[in-house]
Amino acid sequence: MNSQRQQMRKIAVPIIAVILGLLAGALIMLIFGYQPIAGYGSLLKGAFGSMRSFGEVLRQATPLIFTAIGFMVASSAGFFNIGLSGQALAGWVASIWMALAFPDLPKAILLPACILVGALAGAIAAFVPGFLRAFFGTSEVIVTIMMNYIILYSSTYILQNVWPEAYRTSVDSSIMVSENASLRVLGLSQLFGGSRVNMGLILALIALVIIWVIIRKTTLGFEIRAVGLNPFASENAGMSSKRTIIISMILSGVFAGLGGVVEGLGTYQNFFVQTTNLSIGFDGMAVSLLGAGAPIGILLAAILFSALQIGGLNMQTGAGVPFEIVSIIIALILLFVAISYLVEKGLDKVTSLHKDHDQKSSSQGTAKDEGGID
Repeated sequence: MNSQRQQMRKIAVPIIAVILGLLAGALIMLIFGYQPIAGYGSLLKGAFGSMRSFGEVLRQATPLIFTAIGFMVASSAGFFNIGLSGQALAGWVASIWMALAFPDLPKAILLPACILVGALAGAIAAFVPGFLRAFFGTSEVIVTIMMNYIILYSSTYILQNVWPEAYRTSVDSSIMVSENASLRVLGLSQLFGGSRVNMGLILALIALVIIWVIIRKTTLGFEIRAVGLNPFASENAGMSSKRTIIISMILSGVFAGLGGVVEGLGTYQNFFVQTTNLSIGFDGMAVSLLGAGAPIGILLAAILFSALQIGGLNMQTGAGVPFEIVSIIIALILLFVAISYLVEKGLDKVTSLHKDHDQKSSSQGTAKDEGGID
């Protein structure tokens, strides 16, 4: 009974957080003179009003699923991988590099090779903070933040100074990858009205299943969760916390790297200079938190975030509501998730009041029965 109640509460908290965030967003619109109903109506139309817009929602949700999985794996082991942006960028650059270096390889060879190289690049980028955390106790937060900037500026250097001129259209952008390295599938794009949705979506859905199996059904997953709960007890039980930390960080980097791969080979099909850290890294963290670290929760949260961002563009043009309102709504949703402790306390209070009411009704009924017997 208690486990069922905890499971229901785990589901209820994100839902309540989303509802409260949307209500708070509506209140902000009213305060600044905008119409919430018109605003949200335009948002829904922009996100789900056509197959093309829905395809763009799915396309934008795809890398968020990968980075959210990466964050989930790291948090399950008890630490925060703030370097998802850098790891995704490493995967993006590496996959495009592979695609441009061997453009004439058959698609059956080149595309899987590009995906694997991108995943490996993300894993290497994540290995460094994982190794330092495991053997030297270095804060993974500080190291991963620094790694984000190291990879960010290294990517620009690689594009401008390492790649041959034949790989570039300008100092700021590479040429497009060949069809043999593209994740785009004409039939899938046409199904969604010519949107940029690509095979990365299928890979993301497969990744959700794989990570569920790993975390819930394998010895490695049990060790990751055990180390996350209590590394000292895990050591006493014969588990190597150092090995588990490094493996979980590498696994986290693999999925983050795949997020960059689908951006490079699917959405943009080239690489261009990034002026700041990739937003998919930080948005993926938010998606993972809202999805409560569950695969189905991550999927739904990624679609929600993507719908807000894609639909928010139409909210500005259709209802005159500034796009910044969407950012405020997302921030408010995360705020309510962050204060889920208060939400849980509120649920406890409601449950307690309901239980007291039932007990009072039961005692009154018993008293009446006893009075009737006398």
